[in-house]
Amino acid sequence: MTAGEPVTGEDMPEPPPEVIEAARNAPDHWLAMVDLTWQGEGPPPLWALIGQWRSGPTGEIEEWRDNPEYRPSPQMLDWSEPTDAVDRALQLAATGYGPGQDVSEALARAEVAVLVTATGTPLAAASPEGTPVIPVYTSQNYLESVGRLLYDRRPVAELVGQLPPGHALYLNPTGPVSMLVDTEELRTLLAGTTGPPHETSAGVPAGTPDGTHDESREAAAAGPLRPGTGAGAPEPVGANGRAIGKPARAANGTTVVGAGLAATGAAHTSP
Repeated sequence: MTAGEPVTGEDMPEPPPEVIEAARNAPDHWLAMVDLTWQGEGPPPLWALIGQWRSGPTGEIEEWRDNPEYRPSPQMLDWSEPTDAVDRALQLAATGYGPGQDVSEALARAEVAVLVTATGTPLAAASPEGTPVIPVYTSQNYLESVGRLLYDRRPVAELVGQLPPGHALYLNPTGPVSMLVDTEELRTLLAGTTGPPHETSAGVPAGTPDGTHDESREAAAAGPLRPGTGAGAPEPVGANGRAIGKPARAANGTTVVGAGLAATGAAHTSP
């Protein structure tokens, strides 16, 4: 892997216990820290590696190098836990740990809150770029950030038929990350939906991929992504909405150690 500048001595970040143990078992070796949000099979892609420690001949940690191609996951960015399936898919797509198509698929089955006028018409607004939008909220937490305004809960399958011409859905504008959703694409998806008509917004576990990974594909967003008003940090996506970085394998002979908010301490060596 392409590494950053070497850091040694007191300037080196303190390695966690699992790394110290792995170093004792693998002297004179690189120990790569992987973001635990990535849980695919085999060696992790380069963009999921936080960096590497180097163990010396005696098994002591001697050096640290950042990975300039690392994509921080929602956990590592300290974003709030996903509130529902749509929010989970959105956070993963924004950071490159999941495909944008998952957002549209989850949204097609969801029930959302929408601000309305006194007559029940969805309240229109504009995105920061001036795009006409209808803001929608998948969680009560995000809705409450708007203030005390009239709203209604509707299945997305019903709401898309009530949108004014030329308006996109603006998904969770008060969340850690938000998205403009192309309604034509959503209508096409809804037309082919064979599952339940909608799902209510319910809490889900912290975001993790489904265990599959296509090394040849970039994780692309379904629409433009941007930090919401509650964002802790901008999401790592380019101006075209695609996640920054490229999938790659860890170098042969590199030991990968789990790291993150729920580190397991497990280690294995790449083939």
